[in-house]
Amino acid sequence: MRPAKSYIYFVILSPVGAYYPEGMAPVKILVVDKYVRAVDGGVGGAKTPGNYAASLFASDEAKHEGFTQVLWLDGVHRKYLDEVGTMNIMVKIGDEIITPPLTGTILPGVTRDSALALMRKWGLKVSERQVSIDEVVAAHGRGQLEEVWGTGTAAVISPVGELAYKGRKMVINGGKIGPLTQRLYDAIVAIQYGQAPDPDGWTLTI
Repeated sequence: MRPAKSYIYFVILSPVGAYYPEGMAPVKILVVDKYVRAVDGGVGGAKTPGNYAASLFASDEAKHEGFTQVLWLDGVHRKYLDEVGTMNIMVKIGDEIITPPLTGTILPGVTRDSALALMRKWGLKVSERQVSIDEVVAAHGRGQLEEVWGTGTAAVISPVGELAYKGRKMVINGGKIGPLTQRLYDAIVAIQYGQAPDPDGWTLTI
């Protein structure tokens, strides 16, 4: 076993449909603490097949239970939100938008970065900090878990309508797309399609 001594880089371009069968409809996510996807020092922060391999078994189990994907917790304490197997995660608790920090176990997603930049321009309170599943459950119990969504290159912005953890199902925003989730999706897609100004130079004409 050794790294390859030479590589061929190639790009395949093709039209695609919605990443999830639900499209922009809110998805159902299962929070798991039985399995570990990544730990600091591993490949959790890299866009590599080895990163995704560890997530497949749990994702398959979740799909058999009627969920679209799995929300992973950290591999050490198994209590802090990490990422969904196919996208970064963001939660809105009260007036604070929270997403896990880049500590080596989650992908530094381009769409994650774009969403953070837009929300900060809009003057919203955005935090990159650890957020425990217990904090999320407690916020839901108080009626303060207003929105949850994922960000990713393929999914763009994917609303989460339900989180399930230890047999408890938490419906978010009545299972409907939240206003901030929709605003982010509309803003990013408009820039991608050249329908809105791109002051940050995110797009390139080729």
